[in-house]
Amino acid sequence: MTMTSPPSHGSSGAQLLEEGRQLLAQGDRAGAAQVLTRARADRSALLEAHALIEEHALVGSFTNMTGLDCRISPSDDIFHFFAGHPSSLNPLRDYFADGWRTLSELMLLLEAVDRPLLRTPRVLEFASGHGRFTRHLVKALGAPRVTVSDVVPSAVEFARDTFGVEGFPSASRPEDVRWPGQYDLVFVLSLFSHLPRSTWSRWLRVLQDAVAPGGLLVFSTHGVKAADFDSVTLDAEGFFFAPSSESNAIDAHEYGTAFTSEAFVLKEIAEVWGPDALQHHALVHFWNHQDAYVLRKA
Repeated sequence: MTMTSPPSHGSSGAQLLEEGRQLLAQGDRAGAAQVLTRARADRSALLEAHALIEEHALVGSFTNMTGLDCRISPSDDIFHFFAGHPSSLNPLRDYFADGWRTLSELMLLLEAVDRPLLRTPRVLEFASGHGRFTRHLVKALGAPRVTVSDVVPSAVEFARDTFGVEGFPSASRPEDVRWPGQYDLVFVLSLFSHLPRSTWSRWLRVLQDAVAPGGLLVFSTHGVKAADFDSVTLDAEGFFFAPSSESNAIDAHEYGTAFTSEAFVLKEIAEVWGPDALQHHALVHFWNHQDAYVLRKA
């Protein structure tokens, strides 16, 4: 009869992680894959189990299934948002699918202005976070064509180390950003949906300097559908801001949650970029609740 040791104290996820590490040390990859897959189902052990599966390319690896680099930073606020959301039954799959969905929605948007993403030589992903979308962009374009920037230094470091892209730090004050170059496409997903009124227009202005002549700026906003869903009333200017967001790394008064009307955004574009800058806009385009705007630099 085989004797088993009594269960150790702690969560089942922690026990499974330890068992998985022991099996890896013994060279039992198949056994480790089975145990770590069970550990991955425990929210408390999910990210550590995922990291081990990806690091050792075990059965169940998302990298093996998708061809993406599927490493996730432990500091990734967006991943933790999925992992903590009651509607997310499979946070890893939801997180990776969300990045893929963003890629497809960006490609559709650029096709509408006859500027295909795959033919874009230099792309800057601004306010890039820890790579939820970056990994998909790199698979589509290759790392040499992608640059990232974020106000959180560790996010930029993670993207550089993990995906092989160029990266540089952003800043809290728009005017403090130092652009290392200009880009044919600057993609700013869900930054303007978090900015207070004091910096909203300023960011729109300084981002012009990052766009090469004839290049595009694509950005998204929380529009009327999002405001209605959250029962938010816009002010007379068509704006609302609350100092709250999913990010724990940035001051909520700098990066909260903003809602804007279409009229507000179009007015700001005309005043800051000029009346001919807008090439296209699509309401409720990204994630079925964010509006999208495409501007061209003359």
